Parts: sequence; C-alpha cells; structure tokens
Amino acid sequence: MNRKAFQVAVSSLAMAAALAIAPFTSYATEQGGQRRDARDLRQDTRPEARQEKAECRAGEEKTRAECRQDKRDTKQDARQEGRDIKY
Repeated sequence: MNRKAFQVAVSSLAMAAALAIAPFTSYATEQGGQRRDARDLRQDTRPEARQEKAECRAGEEKTRAECRQDKRDTKQDARQEGRDIKY
C-alpha cells in the first residue's frame, strides 16, 4: 500500500469514528440536563412540603401522622414528576 492511500484510509477512519461518537455526546448532554431539571424540581418541592406540614399541624384538624403522610405524598408526587422528566 502506498503512503498516500494509507493517509486517506486513516483520515477516513478518523472521520467515521468522530461521526459515530457525536450522537452519544449530545445524548449524554441532554440526559444530564434532564437529571438536573428533575433534581431542581425535587429540591424546590422540599420547602413546600415542610410548609404544608407546618400549616397542617397548626390547623389541628388532622393528627400528626396524617400531616406526615401529607408531606410524604407531596414529596412522592415531586419524585414522580422528576421521573417523568427524566424518562
């Protein structure tokens, strides 16, 4: 094989490898953004859940266990929304 043909073959393989890798890097970036969005949603929900529990306890119309369950339900809803964002 002559030198020119070898250089053409190597450059062709390098370009093919670069084109094959490109979709995976963009997918990873998109997936990372989705994970961040889901995490931000969960973190934003935490103070809301605390506030809801505090208001529930102050109202004295529910037991402490019911207030805890309301807080859990609020956080679980946020987790589900986060899963919907990610998947």
